[in-house]
Amino acid sequence: MGSVAFALSNMCGITGIFAFNLVGKFNLINITAATQALEKRGPDHQAVYHDDFVGLGHRRLSIIDTRAVAHQPMWDETKRYTIIFNGEIFNFQELRKKLENKGITFFSNSDTEVLLKLYIQEKENCLHQLNGFFTFCIYDKQEQSFFIARDRFGVKPLLYLMDEDKFLFASEMKSILAYGIEKELDFTSLHTYLQLNYIPAPRTIFKNVKKLLPGHYLKVHRRQSTVSQYYLIAVDDEQSTMDYSTAQEKFIDLLEASVQRRLIADVPLGTFLSGGIDSSVVTGLAAKHKPNLHTFSIGFTDEKFFDETSYANLVAKKFKTEHTVFSLSNQDLFEHVHSILDYIDEPFADSSAINVYILSKETRKHATVALSGDGADELLAGYNKHAAFYRLIHPGFAETLTAALLPLWNSLPQSRNNFVGNKARQLRRFAEGMKLTSKERYWQWAGYAKSEETYRLFSEKSKSALDQAEYNTFKSELLKTIPDKESIRDILFTDMQLVLPNDMLTKVDWMSMANGLEVRTPFLDFELVNFAFSLPDDHKINSSMRKRVVQDAFRNLLPPELYKRPKKGFEVPMLKWLRQEMKSLIQDDLLSEKTINEQGVFNYGEIKKLKEQLFSNNPGDVHARIWALLVFQWWWKKYGAKKS
Repeated sequence: MGSVAFALSNMCGITGIFAFNLVGKFNLINITAATQALEKRGPDHQAVYHDDFVGLGHRRLSIIDTRAVAHQPMWDETKRYTIIFNGEIFNFQELRKKLENKGITFFSNSDTEVLLKLYIQEKENCLHQLNGFFTFCIYDKQEQSFFIARDRFGVKPLLYLMDEDKFLFASEMKSILAYGIEKELDFTSLHTYLQLNYIPAPRTIFKNVKKLLPGHYLKVHRRQSTVSQYYLIAVDDEQSTMDYSTAQEKFIDLLEASVQRRLIADVPLGTFLSGGIDSSVVTGLAAKHKPNLHTFSIGFTDEKFFDETSYANLVAKKFKTEHTVFSLSNQDLFEHVHSILDYIDEPFADSSAINVYILSKETRKHATVALSGDGADELLAGYNKHAAFYRLIHPGFAETLTAALLPLWNSLPQSRNNFVGNKARQLRRFAEGMKLTSKERYWQWAGYAKSEETYRLFSEKSKSALDQAEYNTFKSELLKTIPDKESIRDILFTDMQLVLPNDMLTKVDWMSMANGLEVRTPFLDFELVNFAFSLPDDHKINSSMRKRVVQDAFRNLLPPELYKRPKKGFEVPMLKWLRQEMKSLIQDDLLSEKTINEQGVFNYGEIKKLKEQLFSNNPGDVHARIWALLVFQWWWKKYGAKKS
């Protein structure tokens, strides 16, 4: 008997509609257009199913099994249940064996069929057994119901809309818009976006469209919908008493197992390699199990301060990978901006998306799957703000002095573009944060602008459209996991709920999907996440080291030079670029007085002040705020303005 080729479902786009009456049924004519709108997510195959009141659409990016038997929508043999699925179930072969032991047979070798048949057997309890990332919908024709679920950490997106006539869902907003929905701007979302540079779930930029939260599922049956949570990171008061060296050993075992699960592919597979600890560890572990591993880095020819390719080269040399560096000038970045802004169908202003887009685009020429180090910073305290919180929780003379010198930090020129300006900026933010409540401190350090600053940006008409009480309730909900006296664990837990799914994973999903590349994230294996959250804070961060457990666990694996370098992050030289290549877009087009006044959303006087600060010698963080406005304006012209 020959060997059997098993198939992971791979990256796709899904959409569907449930019509409740004849008015809703009229929207069924849009199911093909809504599926077509997801073409970049699944360029290899399109299929649509519809009956009198239900439509399901699927776009497929084939990676392993391209046979028609694995296409979707996929029905079970009874024709009662059908599934559309975006994602991968890494433990599907184990789950399949368990089902076969119960006498269940299979007609394909795909994880899609395993998921479908597991659901038929166990309904929503199937979710606890899945190791992977996913969104899927299962239609029960007999019961006339939808079951829709999203993975634990929100690696894959799912948007939905429900009104009295219909229920719609899709992987992306552009697909929802293809149904011809009403478009009403949500000013609570816009107000939040202008502070954080992204819109947190469950809200979207439109009032009537919602995002399904990570770790949740949704049932639709006879005009009733219920949303339930099936997973939340365990954050008990009791922490593990495991000693530090044992914790390191277990961390190595769990991460290596996670990497191995994510190496299953019959197509070229590689890793993103920035030269930082996280991507280097993933690369080192992957290279142990996959000979001739491809690795990919991005470098900046014009911006040596941001260029980290020398460290990536050291790692590639140590693990003998087939390494490719994409060297980019500011002009290269600029040339891709239109493509990126055109793909984004909801305002999203994390400028490092530009790098991820180009890295994905170039990587796709050599590989179809890439492993990344995403999630490690949120999981293990890797950001500057985590070091700031640690110092705040364990204050000494230096912290007290920093707070006392706030007037001095305010008087110094501040910029991310040079060491002195950046240090002054960081000291000011720290000193300001020390004076705030725990919730307000987190909010300020997570964002780029204060609430009152973004409120001033609104025109009088927009201010009257903003429901301040609704905004306050939303903000309170986002910050409910921060107690009055915060610990590092509280901060990381909130990051995993807020920053990780809404910023980091959204960025990677959009930018990789725009280029037909699948990205897998070993640090977000739920067994590893649960273990990391059982560890005491000092296993993750102390006064001299962040991501302590991962740095120490893999010290013997990595080149020693990686431990002697400052963390710079995956940033774009945005300030310089806005002042030069994009100056005319700011001054004469999207943020011009004429455009702002005709649009009526913003107050031009406040925007003018931001523009003046951008071109001054004391820009501070203003480039992030200008970029957020530019992204919104571009989106507004394409999607937001109501067509008459």
